[in-house]
Amino acid sequence: MSLVFAGVCSHAPGIVGRADQADPAAKDRLYDAFADMRNRLEASEPDALIVVAAEHFANFFMNNMPSFAMGMADYYEGPIENPDWLGIQKTRIPGDKSLSERLIRKVMERSDVSYAEEWKFDHGIMVPLHFLTPSYKLPIIPANINCQGPPLAPLNRAWAFGQALREAADSVPERIALIGTGGISHWPATPDSGKINEEWDRRFLDEWSRCDKDAMLSYDDTQSYIDAGQGAFEIRTFMTISAATEGIEGTVHFYEPIPIFAVGCTIATINL
Repeated sequence: MSLVFAGVCSHAPGIVGRADQADPAAKDRLYDAFADMRNRLEASEPDALIVVAAEHFANFFMNNMPSFAMGMADYYEGPIENPDWLGIQKTRIPGDKSLSERLIRKVMERSDVSYAEEWKFDHGIMVPLHFLTPSYKLPIIPANINCQGPPLAPLNRAWAFGQALREAADSVPERIALIGTGGISHWPATPDSGKINEEWDRRFLDEWSRCDKDAMLSYDDTQSYIDAGQGAFEIRTFMTISAATEGIEGTVHFYEPIPIFAVGCTIATINL
């Protein structure tokens, strides 16, 4: 088959865990945008959803940190965080080991990728699923990028990973949906938590929506850290989606800085 849906969204834990502290109108606008994304995803009738997220030291640490990893199991569990803190109850999420293995084998032809048969989902995956697949019936294939512990994979390698995911999706008969979750500018778990560089975010989203490969690959991690915090390293997940749909423009349906959620909240889809 082929890729039937692609998009990106934010995954900050505060989106659910601190929902009661947000401006109600801003929260409702974000939640409505998530609902619209869910409708678009469901309308594409996918057989499985690949979620490209950022590693938060939930499954891997510096003693064993793959640049890229994919899950290969029939089910997963999450969230790894305290449900009372995150606002999402622990549950079992279906996977598809056979499909995962076929996809991973194809990705390996083009990109170096690790795999894991055991995987605990943290907020990076659970927050999007909470909104997009609330019944937890759609099989999920997790894919993580190290956006946390240097040395980080160069941006062009994230692009190559996205291209490999697209080739893999096109190689199987199942209908595949793909989302990237993360950033954009934010300073999580620091005294600057809640700070958002709206200008930086909007510039990146403009480049993303135009699938401006040269502009996106020109970012430098050192400068991004200065301008947009360590959370900005997660642009790798957004760029992976751009690479998987190279040359196709996207639409930003929602962007708004919501400091209590500690991120500029984003919902966007590719115009497949």
